[in-house]
Amino acid sequence: MRVVSFGPKEAGSQTQNNSCSGRCFTSGYCRRKSNLHRNLPELSPSRWGGVDGLNPPLIKTSYVLGEKPRIVKVVLNGLQGEDIDGEPYNNAMPSYDFLTDQQIASVLTYVRNSFGNKAAPISAAEVKAIRAANKK
Repeated sequence: MRVVSFGPKEAGSQTQNNSCSGRCFTSGYCRRKSNLHRNLPELSPSRWGGVDGLNPPLIKTSYVLGEKPRIVKVVLNGLQGEDIDGEPYNNAMPSYDFLTDQQIASVLTYVRNSFGNKAAPISAAEVKAIRAANKK
């Protein structure tokens, strides 16, 4: 069985980076970046490009740029046993279903529009609907 993660959780890692390069108040960039580091500390900048055989990249992968429900369900349910874009990865990503709909939307919108990615934002309402359908 293959196990997949979008970033390994490092013992004691509580990385938080609140710098925003002046884009805070107009785009919400700072809030999303802060949420990413506070809520998913294992997604540190050193892991964005992935780690061969362990963690898939966050840069230009179908899971990040593809259909919104798929990436939202990865955050809600965790992920293991699937290849990402044809490549096997062996770390497990735990569920982050304890995050609010707004936190998930902010983090995923940031990831989908950072690191060279360009994808539609994800709203809290979309996360709420996916979360509700996911529980059925």
